[in-house]
Amino acid sequence: MKKQLMVMLFGAALVLGACGGEDTSEPDAPADSGGEETAAVDAEQVVQQNCISCHGENLEGAGNFPALNDVGSRLSEEEIRSVIENGQGAMPAGLIEGEEADAVAKYLAEMK
Repeated sequence: MKKQLMVMLFGAALVLGACGGEDTSEPDAPADSGGEETAAVDAEQVVQQNCISCHGENLEGAGNFPALNDVGSRLSEEEIRSVIENGQGAMPAGLIEGEEADAVAKYLAEMK
């Protein structure tokens, strides 16, 4: 019974730890952008903030979490985006959303 409780607590800690601390504040608008989008998503930074805790500092994979440093050789950009949106295995859905998810999928698809 103790073993099952420990496994359940460890699993819950993994899921909650993977959720990270999403920044929900809105970015300040530039003073005079002229309607142009000036800030691009830094996919590498998003990966560093959201993925390395499970997939390893160099995205080499850790435990039950697969390596991402060569994921582009296994999955297409669309497949990677689907995993980000829907989750897979121990990865919960929706950790990264919107433009960030698009940028991360493109970034990871280039890793071969």
